[in-house]
Amino acid sequence: MNRCFFFLACSLVSFSAFAQIDTNAYRTVANSIQRKYAPDKRSVYFHVRFKADSVFVESTSEQAVQAFEKSFPENHGTKLSAVVLPAKQLNQMTYGVTTISVANNRSQPFHGAELMTQTLLGTPIQILKKQGGFYLVKSPDGYLAWTDGGAIAPMDQAAFKAWQAAKKIVYLNDYGHALAKPELSSARVSDLVAGNILKYVAQENGFVKVAFPDGREAYIPANQTTDYLAWLKQPLPNADAILKTAQTLIGVPYLWGGTSIKGVDCSGFTKTAYFLNGIMIPRDASQQALVGEPLDVLENDSISVEKCLKNLKPGDLMFFSAAKRRGINNGRVSHTAIYMGNGQFIQSAGMVKISSILPTAPNYDEYQTKTLVGARRILTQVGQPEITKVEKHDWYLSKK
Repeated sequence: MNRCFFFLACSLVSFSAFAQIDTNAYRTVANSIQRKYAPDKRSVYFHVRFKADSVFVESTSEQAVQAFEKSFPENHGTKLSAVVLPAKQLNQMTYGVTTISVANNRSQPFHGAELMTQTLLGTPIQILKKQGGFYLVKSPDGYLAWTDGGAIAPMDQAAFKAWQAAKKIVYLNDYGHALAKPELSSARVSDLVAGNILKYVAQENGFVKVAFPDGREAYIPANQTTDYLAWLKQPLPNADAILKTAQTLIGVPYLWGGTSIKGVDCSGFTKTAYFLNGIMIPRDASQQALVGEPLDVLENDSISVEKCLKNLKPGDLMFFSAAKRRGINNGRVSHTAIYMGNGQFIQSAGMVKISSILPTAPNYDEYQTKTLVGARRILTQVGQPEITKVEKHDWYLSKK
């Protein structure tokens, strides 16, 4: 999914119409520092604002804050407030866990803002600041966005460590429900999607009693779950496993920012297919295109079907750029898909579907095929930067 957006909550430099300071000088400084220390708004928060005789800067980058302080123009009477996040006002509640089946993370702290990504129930997060009823959070893939306070359970370090150490289960079915009693006819406590993680409490009448991060308790049919540690320690997946998972999403509608059975964007789809097999990859297509082993699929900046058939293997990620339709060969990656073999690939475009790069195929996708700009192999690169086995991520499993 192309992320050519202005993450206003992270980068907006705003000022009052009645400002008493020369905001242009400060904006120049701020823009320079942002380009150097916070070039990707998806992973580094940097925010500067002005009010009357005061300048406020806050960032997740200590280097950015220090650089701003050092570059602060001499101006008698001007006050500077510089903060490195997480904010002290959180009172040590800088940890959290998603407590609803699928939480919406947005570009700004209000419900009408752009949907950036989603986190699943049981996802560990870092809380950076609170604004109104929203929290700025970082997900395990390093992605920054704002989520509704009702979607997460804030914790201090001790509570988070206890959650990490607790026995847990992973929900396996595409979709289902947690129930008030160990009976299928019982009232619903919550909906569930594949990949949800809950605390194990007990076993009863073919059901698992579970606890949510916010303390709610419910029952789930035991045959719809698996042990969390067993799921974490599953062997590295092969291409068949990735594609089997990917195909369970066929027909799921495209949703900008989506990462679950309820809806997926292109990179949310590829990310989910890997995550449900225990592998974490970057969130967005333009980020995914920078990791893994590069593969030769082009000839003179255009797709070579012959090279694709020769060099691509099932499970490889393919990358596309809409800018290529305008004759721009070095445009930003805007789409991704998973190669299946024999010229076929599976993608989220309108909905999750299987397409082909072969002009003679009935499911030939001419639009995407002509915008192919590269491909990467992920499965042989697990353990390399930003391709991580979930088991190895400190947020999911405490390292003693």
